Amino acid sequence: MFAKPFRVKSNTVLKGSDRRKLKADLSAAFPSVSADELSELVPNKEEINVVKIYAHKGEAVTLYVLHKNPIFFEVEKRLYPTVYVLWRHPSLLPVFRTWAPVLQKLIGGADLMLPGVVMPSCGLPDVKQGSCCAVLIVNNRAPVAVGKAAASSAEMQSSGMKGRGVCVLHTYMDYLWAFGDKSNPPSLPDEDDEIEDTNGEKCKVSEKEERRDDDDDDFGTCAEEQQSSGETVTDQASSGFEELNLTETEEDKVESNEKGEENQDEQKTPQEEMDALLLQCFLHALKSKIKKSELPLLTSTFLRNHMFTCCPSGKQLDIKKSSYKKLSKFLQVMQQQHNLIRVKELTKGVESIVEVDWKNQQLRSFSIPEEAGVEETAVLSGEGETPYHPPEITTLYSVSARLEPLFLDANKRKGTTMLPADVRSIITEYVKKNELVDENNKNYVTINPTLCDCLLEKSEYQEIESLKWDDLFSRTLGRMQECYQVVFPGQAATVKKGHIEPIDISVASRGSNKKVTLIKNLEVYGLDPAVVATALQHRVQASAVLQILPGAKDRVLVQIQGNQVHQVGNLLLDHYQIPRKYIQGLDKAPKGGKKK
Repeated sequence: MFAKPFRVKSNTVLKGSDRRKLKADLSAAFPSVSADELSELVPNKEEINVVKIYAHKGEAVTLYVLHKNPIFFEVEKRLYPTVYVLWRHPSLLPVFRTWAPVLQKLIGGADLMLPGVVMPSCGLPDVKQGSCCAVLIVNNRAPVAVGKAAASSAEMQSSGMKGRGVCVLHTYMDYLWAFGDKSNPPSLPDEDDEIEDTNGEKCKVSEKEERRDDDDDDFGTCAEEQQSSGETVTDQASSGFEELNLTETEEDKVESNEKGEENQDEQKTPQEEMDALLLQCFLHALKSKIKKSELPLLTSTFLRNHMFTCCPSGKQLDIKKSSYKKLSKFLQVMQQQHNLIRVKELTKGVESIVEVDWKNQQLRSFSIPEEAGVEETAVLSGEGETPYHPPEITTLYSVSARLEPLFLDANKRKGTTMLPADVRSIITEYVKKNELVDENNKNYVTINPTLCDCLLEKSEYQEIESLKWDDLFSRTLGRMQECYQVVFPGQAATVKKGHIEPIDISVASRGSNKKVTLIKNLEVYGLDPAVVATALQHRVQASAVLQILPGAKDRVLVQIQGNQVHQVGNLLLDHYQIPRKYIQGLDKAPKGGKKK
């Protein structure tokens, strides 16, 4: 579930009533947890964050985060512990053992298959189908994966230990683990030193390990390496299976040094961190987003459209969590102490930035984080994907059964598609070949029996003897089946009947006075709704969700808070280069107030 990057929807602090509900839910889900352990898992006086995310397949997941580490995640109203919790409470779930090489498969998104399960001397744990369980590596009780039992213990035994054993949801080194402090599993000696392989033969773990080490010197412990840019976990060599991730390679030492530096930063209080983030986003916005021609600029617009978009990935800018508490106070400090800007109240109660000191040494020496440009491109284009190029859309006309006699000379049968220019050319050639141009007035074409049958209504047979050229062409096109051809870069052309559906933008009301913007038909133009939703969420700093479009197969509706028609239009027109004629609803953007 977390083998690929997920998208954060919101991050809020857990309220007191919700904390009590979480404790009650945990007590019901894990009856073996004592009251003291429950208080340790969910402390009363520690801040717990509720992070709502969308997994890469669109599943809605709720994370509970304590001390920057996710401790539980909730899927379909069911709670699961993370590896960070299981390392402190390894006996919280029934466990299945496996060998170290299997871990790489689990990290890559595979489920645990029964042939890879190591049978302990006491037998398999007693589980039912769907029960929450953990996976650990032999010789270490620290779990490395969490999932659901694919079958009951009895069914596993009766199947001859074949098939799927555990449907894995979360593993060590996946993106949920990377959302925390990325610590390694502790070394917890395994109590069951005697195990059985899948054939039922008993052996000591240490002896079996030695035999396997002689044959498989290449296998090793999994080193901690997972880049935030979404690179896949790399396989690394190790000296054996006796420890999991405890023998440091040279790369581990480098990373541990980096972590030491990070730990120094982590000594800052959350308020100091937010102050630093606020200043970074402020300087970034001034240096790369603001132009002199845009001044004066409303302070609220500066925050919403510029500072928020400069916030690094994985972080959330919240002025209320800083020492300033208010934007006006922060800007006042930037003006009086740093001399970076000048703020003035142009309208009563409304402040604007009227001047920026571009020569300020602090602003000139500020270097824009390298990840900023990469991140913006990734958000707009879709991480790991090729840049989007709009399709070429061409209007075509198909020969109908009624008009087939008119196109026989050109060898065009029923169903043949042509460009409008080709239709005009064929009709012109037909008229000249049959000498139908009126001798007295060459602007008219004489109607012969074929043209009469193809283009005239029955009531017009006796009335119309000639038609103007434009009327002739329009009647011909009007009686043909309109089609459209779509060509995406690097793909074969597809032709469909009818008109192409435009991207539809509409505004709807939710509740008393709340507006939401709805966008549909993005798939027609090769746009991924999830990528567009992420880009809009990043631009306007408002929540965006995907909904199945009723009555349309494989179509998804993007819904974003507020009237964001203007921002949606800018994204589609400027970034994705969609022609304006294929976008419907741009006129629903909020109208600006009258200038005084």
